Amino acid sequence: MSTPLVNYRSYGNPEHPTLFILHGIFGMLDNWHYAAGILSEQYHVVSFDARNHGKSFHDPDMNFDAMSDDLYRLMAHLALETADIMGHSMGGKTVMRFAMQHPEKIRKLLVVDIAPKAYRPGHIPYFDAFGQIPFDRIETRKEADEAFRHYAPDPAVRQFLLKNLEPLPDGGYKTKFNLVALKESYPEIIGALQLDNVFGGPALFMYGERSGYVKAEDQTEILQHFPAATFKGIADAGHWVHADQPALFLEAVQQFLRN
Repeated sequence: MSTPLVNYRSYGNPEHPTLFILHGIFGMLDNWHYAAGILSEQYHVVSFDARNHGKSFHDPDMNFDAMSDDLYRLMAHLALETADIMGHSMGGKTVMRFAMQHPEKIRKLLVVDIAPKAYRPGHIPYFDAFGQIPFDRIETRKEADEAFRHYAPDPAVRQFLLKNLEPLPDGGYKTKFNLVALKESYPEIIGALQLDNVFGGPALFMYGERSGYVKAEDQTEILQHFPAATFKGIADAGHWVHADQPALFLEAVQQFLRN
């Protein structure tokens, strides 16, 4: 049986150059709605839900080769030979893997707040929350927010995570994502990325200066596989760079794509 197509949304004029946007773990295409809308003034923007996220299909296979293949199939579906491609966090690792496999498909590569290295398992409290809170018996989003407070004290993080809830017909909520697949694949998602080729095209690695996900020492490995890469720190931004400093983020993206 063939793999389904991911759920996607297009913005702007299809005659303009295309920019794909890939979100991170626990995210969805809606997280990028504002940025996509602004960028669609000059670009045909396509954002999509990664497998096991949002409205995309559920599948036990959640490795980066599989997610890279999803992007390849979507480009083929849209009859696009090349495009600019941007990925944040898990999506950033996906586009780096895609660049290793299909360098000819990328005009310009943008990687947002992630390096190809292994990370500590910082999402465990969120997995615990989604596994332990009886969302099917919760009546309001305010009640869900209160139940989640113990697992995620930061209200902005809770707001981001609780976008994954959708109401059930008879009351209560369920999660949009495939919790089992994400949990089983989590060691690989946060593990070191397999880089076995070189992408010689233009690449911009952006990071939040308050984030800590991308450090100066990571640039050496990045440049081995992305020799034309440049690096851009966004002041007063954490891991969700596009949400923390949208104006500075979009200015940097537009400048890179124009040049």
